[in-house]
Parts: sequence; structure tokens; C-alpha cells
Amino acid sequence: MAEESMTQAGDTSQLSFEDALRALESIVRRLESGDVPLDESISLYAQGEELRKRCLERLQAAEARIQKLTVDPNGVVTGAQPFGAD
Repeated sequence: MAEESMTQAGDTSQLSFEDALRALESIVRRLESGDVPLDESISLYAQGEELRKRCLERLQAAEARIQKLTVDPNGVVTGAQPFGAD
């Protein structure tokens, strides 16, 4: 699985939200199974935390884009600005 090899290397920055979420769900299932040795569980937990952060960053970026579309003192949409354009 491509996302597993990326997360094993610790690089989650290139994962899409969906890929990061799938990888995180896979880690949670493995940890919940109880069949993973302690050392591997610790490593998986650390990978999961990185993936959680990646998902949170992507959600916050999406939220910021939506806010840019709706920012107006009167609540009126005035147009669309690309994210990061000031």
C-alpha cells in the first residue's frame, strides 16, 4: 500500500486527506486488534499521531478557504479569493 510505505518513512506531507485518513484508520484497526507487539504499537501510535495532524491541517485549510468565500461584514458573498491570496 502506497500510503503505508510513506507513513513508515514518516513523510505524511504529500498524502491527500483521504489517503491519510485511510492510513490512520488502518493503524487504529491494527492497534485495536490487540495483536501488535508493544514496540510496534508504539511506532504505530506515533505514525497515527502524524497522520492525525496531517488530517487536521487539511481540514483547517479547507475551512479557511470556505471562510474566505463567505467573509463579509453583512454576511453577503462578495466573490471568491484563492486561498492564501491577500
